[in-house]
Amino acid sequence: MSCHVLPFLALLSLTSISPSTSSSSSSSKVEDISNIGTRWALLIAGSGGYDNYRHQADVCHAYQILKKGGLKDENIIVFMYDDIAFNPENPRPGVIINKPNGNDVYQGVPKDYTGKDVNTHNFYAVLLGNKSALTGGSGKVLNSSPDDHVFIYYADHGSPGMVCMPIDGDYVYAKDLIDVLKKKHDARGYKSMVFYMEACESGSMFEGLLPNNISIYATTSANSQESSYGFYCPGDFPSPPPEYDVCLGDLYSISWLEDCDKHDLSKETLAKQYEVVRRRTANGYIDSSHVMQFGNKRQSEDFLFTYMGTNPENDNYTYLEYTSSPSTLRPNVVSQRNADLLHFWYKFHNAPDGSDVKHEAHKKLIDEISRRKKVDYNIKQLGKLLFGYSNSSKVMKNVRPPGQPLVDDWDCFKMLVRTYEKHCGFLSSYGRKHTRAIANMCNAGVTMEQMAAASVQTCHMKPPLS
Repeated sequence: MSCHVLPFLALLSLTSISPSTSSSSSSSKVEDISNIGTRWALLIAGSGGYDNYRHQADVCHAYQILKKGGLKDENIIVFMYDDIAFNPENPRPGVIINKPNGNDVYQGVPKDYTGKDVNTHNFYAVLLGNKSALTGGSGKVLNSSPDDHVFIYYADHGSPGMVCMPIDGDYVYAKDLIDVLKKKHDARGYKSMVFYMEACESGSMFEGLLPNNISIYATTSANSQESSYGFYCPGDFPSPPPEYDVCLGDLYSISWLEDCDKHDLSKETLAKQYEVVRRRTANGYIDSSHVMQFGNKRQSEDFLFTYMGTNPENDNYTYLEYTSSPSTLRPNVVSQRNADLLHFWYKFHNAPDGSDVKHEAHKKLIDEISRRKKVDYNIKQLGKLLFGYSNSSKVMKNVRPPGQPLVDDWDCFKMLVRTYEKHCGFLSSYGRKHTRAIANMCNAGVTMEQMAAASVQTCHMKPPLS
């Protein structure tokens, strides 16, 4: 472990931061698919800001794989804020890389939905093929037919029950996403669909919600109660070039992306890739996440080629199992929720003493730590006000058994999130780790009026200094 990382890890310890039936089957033949239907892809990076470099890098890399696989730009729809490639902090203007010494993955990526057009409303409209509902962007939608195969990849910050969009307060809630997918199925908008999701607690987006009879197979970077992890981060090995102070990718994402880079996807099934990604994501790390699968698992016997095509240059590549070794794995990865702290710390560490850059990076670091302490205090205080000192921890930290959705009443969940944010400010990527506690409030019968009263009382009080 790099000696530079040790002060950062010590800093973290001082801040109290806690880390059916289907039309597809294993008997399907690749050659039968090539002339039936169209491959479609929807790629979403749900974050903005240079400290979140990795999400847009992941999505751009995914585009390059699909393009080499034979998909046409008219059938690939990309959502990304597009504030990384030409960001003043980017040491290589106009270039995005997804691994150390990697190729530029930004070149040629369609600018379908960027900036404020990267939002939940447009995401649902595009998924449903509803051009009239769009509020901006290129106008491209998922105009897929009953014979088509759809691949969706979403990389972002997440939390129990939601993944995010770049604009504060704009969330993709699990129940809403599943309802949209069901509508797409009912409209006969695809033959089969695959959904890959990279986000903390991403398993909560599908667990207990995604049916196994609508021809959708999903995998997630984490289960419903754990973080996912950044990779190729400063101080890790292999580390980014020295001029980079951000993580270049995410562990689950680079696992499937780099697997696709190497292999003939007409000979590899989704199940095979799931095992490769699951082992690489979990194996050999002090902290790691559990890659999960949901929906129609029989579709996992489909070939990757069905959804992604394949790069002709990989036709003669001999398949090799992924194996861990001391030379390729390090016992440290960075929680998605701490990647911004790592960025601020490295920016501070690398800046010349006395410079404005060093002063600004230090301020951002201290301000972020202060915000984290504040939201931790707020949620703890809400629990005490709503449930009493003796019962608060038990109710707020409750985790439902596997297979159950996060919350029974999703309207209540959304309402309580909005109520908290109205009185206490928007939840940050760190603060959203507490959405399980808010869901548990709904499950315990807390009303909007009770939440509002407790939020006003909590957020008009100054938290203790320690």
